[in-house]
Amino acid sequence: MAPAARDRPGLPVVVLATLAVLVTAADTYVVVLALPDILTGVGVGLDELQRATPIIGGFLLGYTATLPLLGRLADLRGRVPVLVGCLLLFALGSLLTATADGLGPAVLGRGLQGIGAGGLVPATLALVADRWPPERRALPLGVVGAVQEAGAVLGPLAGAAVLAVADWRAIFWLNLLLGLALAGGVLVSARGRRPDPVGLALAALTGLAVALQLAAPAALAEDVTLGLLYVPAIPSLEASTPLVLIALVAGAALVVRSLAAPVGAVLPLRGLPRLAGEVDVLGSVLAVVALGSLVWAFAAADPATQVVAHGPVLLPLALVAAIAFVLHERRTPEPVLPLGALRPRGAWGALVVNLLVGVALVAALVDVPLFARNTTTPGDQLGAALVLLRLLVAVPVGAVAGGWLCRTFPSRLVAAGGMALTTVAFVVMTTWGSTSLDGVASYVVLLAAGFGFGLAIAPVNAVLLGVTAADVHGSASALAVVARTVGMLSGLSLLTAVALRRFTAEVDAIGTPFELCPDTPADCAPYDLATDAAILTQLHTVFAGAAIAAGLAAVAALVLLREVRGSVRS
Repeated sequence: MAPAARDRPGLPVVVLATLAVLVTAADTYVVVLALPDILTGVGVGLDELQRATPIIGGFLLGYTATLPLLGRLADLRGRVPVLVGCLLLFALGSLLTATADGLGPAVLGRGLQGIGAGGLVPATLALVADRWPPERRALPLGVVGAVQEAGAVLGPLAGAAVLAVADWRAIFWLNLLLGLALAGGVLVSARGRRPDPVGLALAALTGLAVALQLAAPAALAEDVTLGLLYVPAIPSLEASTPLVLIALVAGAALVVRSLAAPVGAVLPLRGLPRLAGEVDVLGSVLAVVALGSLVWAFAAADPATQVVAHGPVLLPLALVAAIAFVLHERRTPEPVLPLGALRPRGAWGALVVNLLVGVALVAALVDVPLFARNTTTPGDQLGAALVLLRLLVAVPVGAVAGGWLCRTFPSRLVAAGGMALTTVAFVVMTTWGSTSLDGVASYVVLLAAGFGFGLAIAPVNAVLLGVTAADVHGSASALAVVARTVGMLSGLSLLTAVALRRFTAEVDAIGTPFELCPDTPADCAPYDLATDAAILTQLHTVFAGAAIAAGLAAVAALVLLREVRGSVRS
């Protein structure tokens, strides 16, 4: 039976889930701001910035590769358990990152944060679909989309505020507290059933012991008496400290308590054997390998020299795993992704639109600040970020507006109109010169681009959830997130590679300063002007590619996002 049929979620659960999406979305952008400090804190010098790839890529890998499994779990076990589990994983990842003293623990922590953050989105979208009927669903879907996009605006601001008064580790300690608080709130408000107090106490004791062991605050570790908590009981075994032993005993007691008292249990362990039989383990592994290989190929690539990293290995591996996945899913009675549910044109069409939107969006996120730094705000990172903010602030507004418009107009027209507006904005950007950002017109163009992106969010999700059954909403929502993420990763690599090749060709055609200014090669204005023009050409190329992707998204939305009237519709 579908989760929607078993339990109609209350509004408090949806609100808390939406706040969780905001927190995790903001965390993504906070880390970009704090990355230099994080690298220094884990022993990586600023002259080794290439080693930052695993920190960023680990989050993306966790975020994307496990989405099909988490979406399916949301369909099988219910939305609330997946929400709580993902929030606890996010909290654990925050703890590991906050206490990391090396690159390995930081990458592991970011990976766990990515898994938790990724699973929250499909579970929340499915919650909205469970609570609201199809004809009233678009606006709340737009609100969820707006909150998710607002993370891009609030994240850097929150990060700057924290870094102004504390170090980078405080960001993750704050994430830990927020994750735990939201998990507890969802658990309590889900069905009005309070969790087992004994189980909560054991869970709190376990978490506190682990946190103190990993953090080892000087006030405790260096104290004559309390420092004994960090002294191994077995001298040859460092992991035998009293804190570790307390965590092991309390954790084991928590497991026993959850099995003995399943009503309100903190850990829902009673149904795990049955769930293990329902989950397609082989299909899940193949999906993780396929998506993980694809994501890492793009995430680890250096756009200046390559489109993908380790292409001869990762791309064939992704292809083989994807083919094996499809063949396996067609034969297994309990597939991790019910591919048959994606047969309606609106279902797979929504994934195509999301893929193209991801390509266009990443061009804006990367190229707008680059354009600013190379024209009106040279060398000013903050100034460039403020220019991008002109676009980002309009995305949440457009998301809510798109949901509202879907009540009056067909979803496909709203999505197509939004992406058409974004296309026009990108076309205008291809004509920008070195002083264009100084004018009021640039504000209008950037706001229009962001508003157009926002308009497409709610109608795409509404159609996807409208043409699929309630018992696969988690899986369908997960695929929507995967499509957009893959679009962003692949778009970044492809557009950057094409733009750099064009820049190289332009520079080669200029000649050398000795040829242009034989008398004053060290101060050659024609060469400088030609180089600046080549940089603008490179940036215009990315804007043009984004315009093509956005235009294709508009056409795809108009043609493919067909709504189904009747029992299942958008």
